[in-house]
Amino acid sequence: MRVCSFLPSATEIAFALGLGDQIVGVTHECDYPPEARSKPVVVNSVIDPTVISSSAIDQTVREHLQVKTTLYTIDSLRLKEARPDIILTQALCDVCALDYNEVVQASQSLEVEPKIIALNPHLLGDVFADIRLVGSVTGKSAEAEFLVCRLQERVAEIKTKTMSSQRPRVACIEWLDPIFSAGHWVPEMVELAGGRNGLGEKGQTSGRTNWRDILEFDPEILVLMPCGFDVARTLMEAESLTQNPGWNDLPAVKNSRVFAVNGSAYFSRSGPRLVDGLEILGRIIHPEIFSAELPSGAAQRLS
Repeated sequence: MRVCSFLPSATEIAFALGLGDQIVGVTHECDYPPEARSKPVVVNSVIDPTVISSSAIDQTVREHLQVKTTLYTIDSLRLKEARPDIILTQALCDVCALDYNEVVQASQSLEVEPKIIALNPHLLGDVFADIRLVGSVTGKSAEAEFLVCRLQERVAEIKTKTMSSQRPRVACIEWLDPIFSAGHWVPEMVELAGGRNGLGEKGQTSGRTNWRDILEFDPEILVLMPCGFDVARTLMEAESLTQNPGWNDLPAVKNSRVFAVNGSAYFSRSGPRLVDGLEILGRIIHPEIFSAELPSGAAQRLS
């Protein structure tokens, strides 16, 4: 069996199920586990986020979406060399990965057309269902069930510990310039970790947010988790947020409870590490309950 993954979260799922040796192609963003970096890259982005600012990235994305041109390209030669039996992709976000129809079109050019598995999660339960789906189509159902059960146990433990706790107002920001509040599974994660979410809606797409909405919500904890950014990059871009009027009046700022987290690793990708992200949120929101050390590079408090 030969598997191509057109989605970093799908790559993480496949490796977690023991399919590393069967993966014959990945995207330029597939960097976890480290072994994924050694796989042939069959999908690239037209944007290099390492050399332009958040506002420039947003502008470029908008321009491409407006004229309906793709943000990603498939290396046709490498895809043909990969000869996949299965392609793992998504039907969730045209900004985050290839459009599903492009994947179908590319697969039709292959000598043997592969099976396309499209993941479309909105909540943690959907992520667990996707893990089971990948396990089912790759002959790894038992491994998938074991993984999901372990992840669900960790989620249940967090939920139980925070059930009777006070719930501070928590704002999660998925993009800094312009400001987007985090949607999909993040509001659910905030609730499970013992916070009160007030911006993005559970199960709904992330949306653009006015600064005045943040001021009105008056967050007691502010978590910066730009999609695709690690902590260092988030800290570099944070000034675009901190210069807004009223920043210093927010309870989160007054009480030094503003955190930059590794959004790319623990919040943006709909894979097993979302549960790590939930545990990180638990530690941030309720340090009096969760005393475990955070993973290296997971989060940093803004000074």
